[in-house]
Amino acid sequence: MAKKEHISETPATQMLRKHKVAFTEHPYNYEEHGGTSVSSRELGVDEHHVVKTLVMQDEAAKPLIVLMHGNCKVSTKNLARNIGCKSVEPCKPEVATRHSGYMIGGTSPFGTKKAMPVYVEDSILALETIYINGGRRGYLVGIQPQVLTELLNAKAVHCALAE
Repeated sequence: MAKKEHISETPATQMLRKHKVAFTEHPYNYEEHGGTSVSSRELGVDEHHVVKTLVMQDEAAKPLIVLMHGNCKVSTKNLARNIGCKSVEPCKPEVATRHSGYMIGGTSPFGTKKAMPVYVEDSILALETIYINGGRRGYLVGIQPQVLTELLNAKAVHCALAE
């Protein structure tokens, strides 16, 4: 019998377990700047089902999280319009890490250091299963997308741009 690879807990998996959320674990070989194209290829899943966690900020530098399909970009203009802000921009990597507590490439919306509003591209909620970062580079968890609205109180927005 093959020995299952041990994956140590992250703040994200601790939060999911604490709330009794069913999830599957998907470790893969992380590639620097590989993004969701690498993780989807390694897991053998459609990149549209891999959800990236982006830490952004509004014009007052208040942080927020945007969850987007791996094969799409965020229209910051549409996002700002959707959430009633003047502007939204990505945080600098060191600022994102400070807000989330996670390294870039390993950011999960679960178990962040700072509580931030979460916005999710509405079409993500229509998928059967999504693969989202589990709090470490090279580690995704498979969950039902409804967990995002139930556990994170994520608000649906429409701001996707095709890559």
